Amino acid sequence: MDKLQQMKIFVAVVDCNGFAGAARKLKISPPVVTRAINELESELDVRLLTRTTRVVLVTEPGMRYVEDCRRILTELSEADQSVSGMHGAPRGRLSLTAPVLFGALFVTPVVAEYLKRYPEVSASCFFLDRLVNMMDEGMDVAVRIGDLPDSSMQAIRVGQVRRVICASPAYLKRRGTPKSPQDLLKHDVINASAVTASSEWKFADKGRSYGVKLSPRLTTTTNDSAIAAAMSGIGLTRLMSYQVADSVSKGDLKIVLGDHESPPLPIHVLHREGRHASNRVRSFLDLAIERLRANPALN
Repeated sequence: MDKLQQMKIFVAVVDCNGFAGAARKLKISPPVVTRAINELESELDVRLLTRTTRVVLVTEPGMRYVEDCRRILTELSEADQSVSGMHGAPRGRLSLTAPVLFGALFVTPVVAEYLKRYPEVSASCFFLDRLVNMMDEGMDVAVRIGDLPDSSMQAIRVGQVRRVICASPAYLKRRGTPKSPQDLLKHDVINASAVTASSEWKFADKGRSYGVKLSPRLTTTTNDSAIAAAMSGIGLTRLMSYQVADSVSKGDLKIVLGDHESPPLPIHVLHREGRHASNRVRSFLDLAIERLRANPALN
């Protein structure tokens, strides 16, 4: 079998998490997929995939090889586009992921603008408050908030956010404004587990980090419900600055204990195609980076 065809099939198996899914995606029979992978492993003399009855796992050599295959196939596709005069017209499906509220507030407007600009592109947005494995779940682009672990992904910093404590003016008038983190022990607090899984809130003072263990009056799994509860005057909550920026600007919430905040968290846009990113991905990155860096709520 042709080596490029083997590469296409191998990438499809990785992206679809299995042989059957790859066969459906490529519209070929499962035995053809199996034969291609067997031939490829035989020629390379290395195991690329580990098969079980339930799942197909990519080996460490397979992880490296699939990125090389993506690069080669992308370069070949772009060469074809360039020759046919369509290099400047992105097409195909773009898959991206971001935290739920960040995706709704900041990513969706960028995607909408991008789709209007490039009518031959479609998009799938996965807004989830969990860490999405880009390779396993087939994501082209991801937004990450926080320090990044070492990885093969390409990361572009687009801003930063803070963890802030806030409450409604009515609550602060009724219960008083805390002057130090220890004062929180006398207050009602709302814990948004999507932001702070533990009820111990972290603070910083002269370069020293420490925590205050609290007993939340309300614990909720969603950030928007924590915002709503704080605005209704139930208590103080701790969220990302971008999540409450609009409410703070309108005066519905007020930030307290700003002098004790932990260091800001970086925001990165990640992609997995390196400098050889496809025209579809590269054009989206250019737009997203420009828009996110220009947003005052993120910088």
